[in-house]
Amino acid sequence: MGLATNAKRDYYEVLGVGRSASEQELKSAYRKLAMQYHPDRNPGNAEAEEKFKEASEAYGVLADGDKRARYDRFGHQGVSVGANPFEGGFPFQDLSDIFGDLFGISDLFGAGGGRRRSRAQQGADISEEITLEFEEAVFGTTKEIKIRPLAACESCRGTGSEAGREPETCATCRGSGQIRFQQGFFSVSRTCSKCGGAGTIITHPCPSCRGQQRVAREKTVTVKVPAGVDDGTRILFSGEGHAGVHGGPAGDLYVVLDVKEHAFFERQGKDLYCSVPVSFPQAALGAEITLPTLEGEHTLTIPPGTQIGATLRVKGKGVPAVRGHGRGDLFVAVRVQTPAKLTKQQKELLQELASALPVDNKPERKTLLRKVKDMFV
Repeated sequence: MGLATNAKRDYYEVLGVGRSASEQELKSAYRKLAMQYHPDRNPGNAEAEEKFKEASEAYGVLADGDKRARYDRFGHQGVSVGANPFEGGFPFQDLSDIFGDLFGISDLFGAGGGRRRSRAQQGADISEEITLEFEEAVFGTTKEIKIRPLAACESCRGTGSEAGREPETCATCRGSGQIRFQQGFFSVSRTCSKCGGAGTIITHPCPSCRGQQRVAREKTVTVKVPAGVDDGTRILFSGEGHAGVHGGPAGDLYVVLDVKEHAFFERQGKDLYCSVPVSFPQAALGAEITLPTLEGEHTLTIPPGTQIGATLRVKGKGVPAVRGHGRGDLFVAVRVQTPAKLTKQQKELLQELASALPVDNKPERKTLLRKVKDMFV
């Protein structure tokens, strides 16, 4: 018998959720109650069976958008759920998701129409790493790698059986790959443990692959590394992974790039950064210095009056964009070098300069505008 109408509790109270509960919250709450009170877990317990039916009725209404709206407006009178929540067909659409964890089942109420599941399985992916010099990542290169993917066995053509033999139909599941039986209220099915869901059993394994249907074969893959790639970049080769089984597609090959650090350049996106030492006279009077770049030497102009910490930009000497056009820039931080030891003559000259260039050594606040200007002297 179902629950008496005058004894019905609020459906939200039954599931233990608020009236604004989402679809996922309703599902989670119902699954928890179903696992707790299902009759198969509580054989002979009438109270547990009633609680299970009560929770099923509540979820059947609240999981349906139209019924939930009517229930929110009119209460129990607004919905036409019979005393037995299973009358007229089960009200839920996703019971495999709800009860799959409870029974370890793959099919409920004949879901799938008793059809044999596809045996095709996609092959696993392969991941390989390539180490690149800094310059190779910036300008691009071509590398070759050797991989050993599993390929379909040529001797048995991927069947796993020796020549002249065919896999035999599994006697346990009669070729369906599943065992169907009655589980309380439900008709459920499990994957056949004898054949693993394949529906067939290899009785005479192929001697080349030992019935595994695949064998490892070494092959060489040419990897074209585009200019501008960065450390950790992955290059995809579709279908170059392990072969599938039972006609399934092959997996993919992912080549992961490991880029070495440069001796003095640091990279941030498309831009390069470095620092160069200059003398005080060069910073004060200005100078031209030879700066090495990834494409050869570059003459860098140090403007007169360059301050310590100033950053100079060399346009177009950075990294090319992998997708798109243009290149980044090279930013050079100027480091004014102070000599640690001075000769007597050098000290006299600096003392004379200090007298001619007096400085008021009071603290000063550096404005944000000044900081920005210093970056692009």
